Formats: sequence, C-alpha cells, structure tokens
Amino acid sequence: MQSANLSRQVRSVLEALPDALPLHELLILVDEFVLECSSSPEPEVLLFQLEEDLQKLHHEVVDHSSLSHTEIFLAVLYHLGPVLPSTSVISWFDIVLRPALRDPKLPTQTVNHAKELIIVALQKTEASYVDKVQGFRRRLMDLYLLDAFNDGSGDDVLEWAELDEDQRNKKSHWKYNLEDILLKFGVERPEDLMTEVYVHFELPTYRLQLFMLLNLYTSRPSFVKSSEVLAAHPLVTSVLRSLLLDTSSTVCTAGLTLVVKLLPLFAVHARNSLRPMLPKLLAVLARIMCWKERPPSSVHQSPDEPPDPAFEQELENETNRLIPIRPDLKWERLQLTFNATTSHPPSSRPYFTVLYYLYPANVLQFLSSPAEYLIKHGAPSPYTIGWEEALPRDEIRRKSETLIREHVCHPLLIWRDAAVELSENEFWARYSVERITSEAGMLDIRNSALGIHAYVQSHEGADIDHGRSEEDEDLFPTNPIRLIDLSAEKARISLQDMINTTVALKSSLDLEIVRPVSQWPDVLFTLPSREDEDATVETEQTPSQIIRVISGQQRELLLLRNELNFELWLARENAKHIGRLFQDRILAKSAEVERQGLFNKLRNYRAQVIALERELREHKQQASSAKNKYADWNTELQKKLKEFREEKKAWISEAASLRTAEKEAQALFAAQGKLLAEATKEVFELRTQKKETQHKVDRLKDYERQIEQHINMQRLWESDFAKFNDRGEQIELMRNQYQQMKIQLESYQKTQAEMEDSARVYRRRVQALEAQLSQAQSSRNHQHQKKHHAELEVATFAAEKSAFIATNARLKEENNELKDEVEEMRAMIEVLKGQHSGRRGLVAEPRKVTPVPFA
Repeated sequence: MQSANLSRQVRSVLEALPDALPLHELLILVDEFVLECSSSPEPEVLLFQLEEDLQKLHHEVVDHSSLSHTEIFLAVLYHLGPVLPSTSVISWFDIVLRPALRDPKLPTQTVNHAKELIIVALQKTEASYVDKVQGFRRRLMDLYLLDAFNDGSGDDVLEWAELDEDQRNKKSHWKYNLEDILLKFGVERPEDLMTEVYVHFELPTYRLQLFMLLNLYTSRPSFVKSSEVLAAHPLVTSVLRSLLLDTSSTVCTAGLTLVVKLLPLFAVHARNSLRPMLPKLLAVLARIMCWKERPPSSVHQSPDEPPDPAFEQELENETNRLIPIRPDLKWERLQLTFNATTSHPPSSRPYFTVLYYLYPANVLQFLSSPAEYLIKHGAPSPYTIGWEEALPRDEIRRKSETLIREHVCHPLLIWRDAAVELSENEFWARYSVERITSEAGMLDIRNSALGIHAYVQSHEGADIDHGRSEEDEDLFPTNPIRLIDLSAEKARISLQDMINTTVALKSSLDLEIVRPVSQWPDVLFTLPSREDEDATVETEQTPSQIIRVISGQQRELLLLRNELNFELWLARENAKHIGRLFQDRILAKSAEVERQGLFNKLRNYRAQVIALERELREHKQQASSAKNKYADWNTELQKKLKEFREEKKAWISEAASLRTAEKEAQALFAAQGKLLAEATKEVFELRTQKKETQHKVDRLKDYERQIEQHINMQRLWESDFAKFNDRGEQIELMRNQYQQMKIQLESYQKTQAEMEDSARVYRRRVQALEAQLSQAQSSRNHQHQKKHHAELEVATFAAEKSAFIATNARLKEENNELKDEVEEMRAMIEVLKGQHSGRRGLVAEPRKVTPVPFA
C-alpha cells in the first residue's frame, strides 16, 4: 500500500467524511503498510513520505482539543511503531505524545499507546541514533525531576494549593505517566536507567526524588531480575555515600528504606557483591545511630528579634557536628530538606534487623569496636579525619545496646564467629528473598511477640483472653488511647499516651480509629494577631507558623509514602513466605496420611512375606533337582546357539558389504554417464559458438585500435576546450578590471580639477588678505586712537594667512600624490593593454602578470 493512499485514508477518518473507514479497518491498512515496509528494500523512503504526510495532516486537520483526533493519531503511530525509527518518535514527543501524557481525559489504551511508543524508542540501539536516544532518555529524567510535581518542594506545594481540580489532575497524571515510563523502561533496560539516576544523583536537590523513584522501582516484582545489575552498578556506591555524608534526615530515611529492601535481594541474587559491601553498610549503621534531632532554623528566635545567621550556625555546629568531606570524593553534601520543621533522626531498627540477620557476628564485632573493624577491613574514611574521630564509640555502644536488647539472640552466634562468616558460605545461600525478609523480621522482639501471641490464640481459642498474665497485658495493651482536647489554648498530652500510640502503630496490631477526620485541625493554622500580622507582612509573605506546618506535612507525607511503599513490599514478601509455608504444611499433612497408610500396608505385607517364604523354601527343594538337569541341557543349547549366531553374523556382514558395493558401482556408472553426456553437449555447443563468432573475433582488434585513437582525440579536444574556456574567463576578467580602472581614473581626474579650483580660490583670497594687511600697516600712523583694535585685526589676518598657507601646502601635496596615482594607473592600463593584445589563438599559454598596487 502506498503512503499517499494511507495518508488519504487517515485524513478522511480525521475529517469524519462520509466515505471514511472505521478505525479498526484503518489500523489494518496501517499494519499492511508496516509489512510492506518490512519487506521493501528501501523502507526509509516510504517512511519518510508517510511521515511528511502525517506532519502535514497534524498541522492542517488535527484539532488539539479533540480527544477523538488524539486517539486516532496515537493509534496510527502505535501501529507504525515496529518500523518507526527512534528519531521519528522523538520528533513526535512534543507534538503528540507529551500532550497525551498530560491529559487525564484520554482513554487508558491511548495513553498506553503513547507510553509504549516512548519505551520502544528508548530501547532501540541503532548506532546512528545512540546520541539522540541518550539525549531523549536524559530529557525524560529531567522532566520527571523538574517539570513533574515534587512532594519535597515547598514552592510546588504552594503552587499545588492554588490550582483547581483539573490542573491538579493534569499534574498528577503527568507525573504518574512519566514515572510509569521510567519504571517500565528500567525493567527492560535496567543498566541504562540506573546510569541516568547515577548521573543525576550528583546534584543534591534531586536525591530525594530519585530515592522515591528507586523505592518504587525496587518494589516491583520484576525488579528481581535487575537486582544483580544494580549490585555491580556505581549507583549503589552513591546511595551509600549519601547515607554517610548527607545531613537530610528525610533523604536518609528514604535511602535506608531502599537499602533494607535491596539487602535480601543482593543476598539471593548478588551474594558475591554483598560481602565486599559489608564494611560500608556497617559504617552507615554507625552514622544513623549517631544521628541527632535537629530543631527548625527559626525555633530559637523570638518574633521581635531578626534571625541571626551566626547564632544559627553556632547552634547547628554544637547540635550536629558536620565533618568535612574529602576533596577527592567531589561530593556535594545535601543539607536540610525541610528547614522550617523539626528534623527527626531516621530509624535504624529495620536496617539493623536485616544486617543482624545476614551477618550477626560481624555486626556485633563492629558495634564493640567500630573504628578498628573498618580499618581492619580496609574501608577508607570519606571524611578529612579518621574513623576514630568520626565515630563516637561510646555513643554507638549506648545506642546499639537498646537495639540488641530489642532483638532475640541469633542462633548462628553459637557456631560461627566473624571470620567464619566471611570465609565460608552463608547459611542463607539457598534461601529465597521472602524467607530472608520474614525470618529477619522475626528477630525483632515486637514481631516475635506478635507471632507468639497469634500462635497461642490459634491453639487455645477464646479462653486465652481470661488466662492472660500481667506481662501479656503490658505487651499487648487493649486500653483505648485517650483523645487530645484541642479546644483549649494548650493541648494536654500525656507522655505515656504518646508512647502507647507509637507502640500500637508500629506493632502491626489491629487498631480501631475513632473520630476519623479528613484534614488537619484548624488550630494548627491559627494565624497571629493583626499587629503581629502587620509586622510579619513587612518581613515575609507567608507566616512562619504556616511554613512550619506545610514543611511538617510535606515531610510527614513523604515519609508515610515511603513507609507505605516499604510496608507493601514487606507484605508482598511475607505473603510469598506464608504461601510457601502453607504449601509445606499441606505437603506435611498429606505425607502423614500417606505414612499411616503405608504402615498398615507394611503389616499386611509382612504376613504375606512369611507365607511366601515358607512356600519358597518348598519350591526351592523341588526345583533344586530339576535345576541341575536344566543347567546341563542349557549349557549344550547355549553352545549351539552361539555357533549359529556367529555364522549368521558372518553371513549378514558379507551380504551388507556386497549390497553396499553394488550401490556404489551403480551410482558411479550413473554419474559417469551423466558427466559424459554433459561434456559431449558442452563440446558441441562450444564448437557451434566458435564458428558463429569467428568473424567477430577477427575484427575485435581493429575495433579496439579505433576506440583507442578516438579516446586520445577526445582527450586532446577536451584539453583544448578547457584552455579555451580559461582564456575566455581571463579576458572577461581583464575587461572588467580595465573598466574599473578607467572609472577610477576619471574620478581621480575630476577630483584633481576640483582641488585645483579650490587652490586657485585660496590663492586669490590670500592675495586679497595680503593687500588688506599692507593697507592696514600704511594707515597705522594715521589711526593712533584705534591702535589696539588694529593690532587685533592684524593678528587675525596673520592667523588666517598662516592657515591658508598650510592649507595650500597640504593641497599641493595631495595634488602631487594624485598625479603619481594617475601615472601609476596609466602605466597599469598600458600593461593590461599589452597583455590583452599579446594573446594569439585559443591554445596560447597564459602570461604571468605582476599586479600593480593602486590606491
């Protein structure tokens, strides 16, 4: 099908003409065109023509506000996807694909078509399009980081609050589609996506968004195949370096969640890469343990006092000591992400749990002497100081004591030490990801207690509630948490209620939430009084209380999303582990039933065996006599049978060799006869052909000699004609130069005449002034009373005279120069005339002319 016909059909469908085809028939025509391009020797020509027609159609016919037009056009492009090059898809991105990804009203199938086109274009690896595809991939990442809505940006949140519902839907749809494209591309080409994330990870402002993207990426079930690629990628080094050097608790919390999910995957699919990574992982654990809570930047300032940067810097240095980073790392540290709210330290509990499960002896050895452990294993310090000064040993021991008390004793600590863990195969070498995740979580006392509680409930039934001890009551509180009264000026909150709330929310127990609300209390957004508000408007546009609340909500939202993502991943892994355990339980039950049946059968079989053994002894006695006779007769028969078999084997081998020789002889005779017939035919044809072409062969040499003569004559003619053309061009050039010189000479002559006239006028004026001067000198004796006035006139006349004399001298010099130039021009004209008249014929050699410079 021709591209012109296809473009006409697309135009008729877009314009909704009466004779237009249905959409499914149009797509069938597009598929036929794709097959034609695939089988054509020059598909680029057909695609170029069709793409030009589609560009024209989109410019003339497509209505950008029409959803049906967008749906039709994207469907056509999607079906053309197998033959469209990457550059074509990239050119359609800003025109069609990007608006489609922003429009939430489009059908899901149409949006999926746009996504598939982009993903296929990113996967194509033609050598001529590599740079453009890389640039397009980097542009998609920049759009996700800069153009999509950023939950961690205060400006984006304020802008989001001012938007209406349609604009919010567009922004949310745009971010979701970009995120989905990047994640699907990461499944197909994980190394390319990780490289882009690694490149953008150098800028501190992108790290929070990239951590959230990586958390979504690693939570997908399809990421299991890509975990081995990530383990060997330098992106892991950047992630660990961020956890060691950055000071934003939000970013570090997201990074810890990512690492907690990656450790079981690395343990199963990249075990060899995990072991060298252990010192860095333990250094991150120590750094998270030493993290201190950081208050907001304006919490210590009174409303009447202006902020003091020096005081805030001094307070910051006292609260959180920032250790300088080594210059050779070229790492730019990320400071606070949310400045207006309290920065709580990230929780190291899940991270410690996973590390403690994988390498228990090494974790305990590290906690006992952190700096010595890192130095022993050759882990360089990323700071300008050593590990001894960077890691406070006493604080690490104090924080780790709480974590160790909240975890059960690891069984492997009895049989293995730290050296054996790193030298021999790990105990979890053949475990699955879900088993490692679930068993690591059971090392935590809270999860272990919850499991024991569920186990006891399942075995003892409803009576367990009446027989529960006081320790169980303390471990599993059932009392409702008291509500907080926000009607007064100050909210009264019990510390025990806060502790109970935190334990209940993190214990995975069933909770009943009373008086649920869909928004934050209005008391948090209470604005200051009118007087304070006037003072605040003069200094800033947004009150500091609202900024703190917004920052707190942003940070809480990001952390809750991060925790929800982690909990979903953890629930999925636990569900896999539960399924495996349930399958093992079913297999165990069926095995027990089968064992009982086999035991009953075994008793019956034993009785049968005793009876059969008795009968067997009788049969053996009867058969012993017959066996001897049978042995002699069998030996004789075996000897005869052996002789007959050997004779038959010799006959068969001889017959096979004779049949093979006969077949080879027949094939040889047939081949020889065929070759003889072909040779006879070929000889006859060659003789006939020789007789037919003999007279042509005789005249071949004459033709070759004539052709050579004609070629030589043609070369001479072409050479003479080229010389003739060169001479014509030179003559025309010299004519033009001659006309230019003639015109220039005339202008010089005219200028000289004008200068002579002006010189003549100046001479006359000088003479008149000299006459006036002589008259003035003669009348000086008679006009004594006007002596002073006459002296001034004489001085004026003298000055004018000197000026005229100088002007006259200058004009004479210019006149002489013009005369010299005119003489040079005349000489040059004579030379050119001589050169022009010196040519004789078309083949004369060109004369070498030295150009004469002229002004």
